[in-house]
Parts: sequence; C-alpha cells; structure tokens
Amino acid sequence: MNTISAYVFRQALGPLLAILGALAAIAILTQGLNQLDIIITNRRAGFAFAWVTILALPQLISLILPMAVFIAVVYALNRMHSESEIAVLYGAGVSRQRLARPIIQLAVLAALAHLAINVVVQPWAFKERRETFYALRTDIASSLVEEGSFTYPTEDFTLYARSRGGGGELRDMLINDARTNPSITYTARAGAIATIDGKPAIVMRDGQIQRQNDDGGVDVLDFDRYVLQFDGVFDEPELFYLKASDRTLYQLFFPDLTAHFDQRNIEQFQAEGHSRLAAPLLNIALAMIALVGVLVGEFSRRGYGRRIMWAAIVALLVRLSALATQAAAADDPELNVLQYAVPIGVILICTFMLGGRSARKKRVAMGPSVLARAEA
Repeated sequence: MNTISAYVFRQALGPLLAILGALAAIAILTQGLNQLDIIITNRRAGFAFAWVTILALPQLISLILPMAVFIAVVYALNRMHSESEIAVLYGAGVSRQRLARPIIQLAVLAALAHLAINVVVQPWAFKERRETFYALRTDIASSLVEEGSFTYPTEDFTLYARSRGGGGELRDMLINDARTNPSITYTARAGAIATIDGKPAIVMRDGQIQRQNDDGGVDVLDFDRYVLQFDGVFDEPELFYLKASDRTLYQLFFPDLTAHFDQRNIEQFQAEGHSRLAAPLLNIALAMIALVGVLVGEFSRRGYGRRIMWAAIVALLVRLSALATQAAAADDPELNVLQYAVPIGVILICTFMLGGRSARKKRVAMGPSVLARAEA
C-alpha cells in the first residue's frame, strides 16, 4: 500500500472505529440501566451483568457493521472533497479506481472481521453468556429478595424475609408455595439461597411447615434444616433453547433432528446460517455505494449533500432488503440464494459505475479542470 492509499485508508478507518466505539458504549449503557437495581443490590452481580453486556456486543456489531462502514466511507470521502484533496489527487493523475482501492480494502477487512464474528465470536460469546447466567443464578435470585418486603417471583409463590445478614443470609423468613394444592406455608428463623444440582434452591433452618389437611385442620411439621427447590421460580426459559442467532454454524446447517424444537425450526436455522455467510458481503456492497455516491458525478462547489442523501437511502434499502430476505427465507428456503444475490448484485452494479471511464480519460478530462475550478 503506497502513501496515497495508506492516507485514504486511515481517513476511513478512524471514523469507522469511532462509530463502532460509540454504538458499543451506548449498548453497554442501556443494558446497564436495565439492570441497575440488581447492580446496586449485588456488586458481584453488577460485575457479571457488565460482562454479560460485553458478551452481547458481537451480535450488535454484526448488525451495525455494514452501515458503520458506509457512514465512515461517506464521511471520509466527503471531507476530502470539501478540502479539495480529491481534486488535487485527480490533478496529480490519481484515477478514481486507485482512490477507491484502499476503501475497498477496508471494506474487505471489515467483511472478514464480520465473518469471524458471525462464525466464531458470536456463538462463543453466547455460550459464555449462558454459563455466566447459570453461575450467577443464585446471586440473581438472592438479589430479587428485598428485606422487609413481600416478593412475588411468580403468581403462586410468595417470599418474605425480615432482614438480610452477611453472606446472603435471610432472617425470619416466610414462604407461601401455592404451586401445590393445598398450598404450603414455610416459616424459618434463617435461610439462604444456594445452588443444588445446578438449580436454585433455598436452605431453611429452624422452622415449620404448615399445610391444610383434608379434615380442614392444619398439619404442622418442625424441622432443623429443610431444602426447598424453586422448580422454575427463578428459571430463565430462554437459556434452555438455543435460538437460531445463538447457534454455531454447524448447529444451524446440521440441527439435531431428534429434538422437536429443531425439527420445527429447520428453515429458520438455514436462513440464519446463510445470513451469517452472506451478511459480510454487505460491508463491501455498502462501501461501494458510498464510493459511487461521492466519487461518481461532476465536481460541485456546493457540496454533495443530495448525492450523499440518495446514497444513504439506497444503502438503507439494501440493508433492509437483506433483513427482509432473511425473514422470507425462514419461510421459503429457496429464497436463501437471494441473501447472496442482493449484495453481490450491488457490488457488480457499483463496480460498473465506478469503472465507467478509464484512468487515462479521467486524468485528461477531469484533472486540470477540477484543479482550475477548485482554485477559482
């Protein structure tokens, strides 16, 4: 890469990293605000939710990267146009194709990074995310118990603790479990939420179990230690089923046909798999749209706002069409070929538009005139 190409490459790379960083920061902030109550209540859970938020970034970056590439390229080229740098380059004999080469190289690198995120990073991040949730399930359940207040994890389960001690101990507890008929009431002097056999449970000490019998009376049983399994009270069902966006590429194309959930979602899995392979091409396609929007056309002292606006509309339509094609392919697998056809078609059209004139004609026809108008 020569000096000119390296300069143009840096002009687009800086805004791209800035855009991705800003969007990532916004995502971390919004996710943190959603879990603010748990973060304040439990410091360890707060650090864990920050880690979980970071693990969600690969999926977000995968979604926004093509548009970020488009915005960065438009910003860089428009700034170079407004400062007459492109006019000087044309005057020095630099062709449009040579100017576009470093931008295309950046788009290819973004596409490769996008592909790595889709195929490797995103499945790993979700696996780590699930393991973190499982490890913190006890802390999450404990943090939902507010001292001196009745807590209702579900409609048929009520939990009360007068106060909380060190090490997560709950004091003077009352639990009403209406999941059975008749309901059962537990009272205990102390207890703590723990993980037993990978599931959250509450271990109570020095208490009673009260249950109404068939005669209308109440059976009372004293205990020194009793373990009550939550059995779904604090479970998070979405963690037990790997959605299409959370599976590896192999699991998408080769699902477990013995599982009922996989059998019902084969088409959706295939659409997601093809989307992961085709989506990186959007980085190149949208970069090409930005190149055409800024470089193709006559020189104008008034700027290129209208051309950039139309380029942005086209880029947005291409991005939305890719999402719509993926959704349609989930119902009709034959449409999966369109997920590749859309970006490839855009790339071919933009390549034709960028190569409309030879480098020689470009230097002769536009170089001196552009410089003259820029200096006027």
